[in-house]
Amino acid sequence: MPLSAAAAMAAAMTVLVAAVVPGAAASAGTSPETPTSGAPTSGVPASEAPVPEAPVGEVVGAAPLPEADLSHHGYVSFSGGHIAIRIRSENLGPSDVTASTVRLRFSAPLAMTQELPYGCLRSGKATVLCETGGLRSGGGARQTALDLRLAGGPDEVIVRLDTVWNGGVRDKDPKNNVHQVLAPATGDAYAF
Repeated sequence: MPLSAAAAMAAAMTVLVAAVVPGAAASAGTSPETPTSGAPTSGVPASEAPVPEAPVGEVVGAAPLPEADLSHHGYVSFSGGHIAIRIRSENLGPSDVTASTVRLRFSAPLAMTQELPYGCLRSGKATVLCETGGLRSGGGARQTALDLRLAGGPDEVIVRLDTVWNGGVRDKDPKNNVHQVLAPATGDAYAF
């Protein structure tokens, strides 16, 4: 770093510290009352000077997070190594959600090559992530449809669905966006 930049940063930090901590701009070894003219005084060394206590209860914290209740429901159907999943994602409010991401984890690995719907991507051998987009409070639900193939040929599959990103809101009822479904290879639809 150039010396001029270092000097400018040091000066800026001194100004910032002096604005926040009374007496911090005094030179080392003196109290704030020590004059800088060089005249002898009966000043107290800075190391012995009393340190003012911070006011209690005046700490400025972060703003509270907006609150929203995301909900995912739908069904899973599995037959012949093919799994169909329909998800209905909605926001029960009170705040809007700018975006959210649903994670689907499978008890069996997915087939290596397959086409995923727009907004979805693989995140491992047996995991898919799908974005829902923005969800208005009390607005319409977003539909996500996945038709996937599993590797092997299992007789059943467990699908775990949850929200991994909720747009930075606080969800007081996460139970309605976390599901686990056991789907035997019967072709029947199992609701969540």
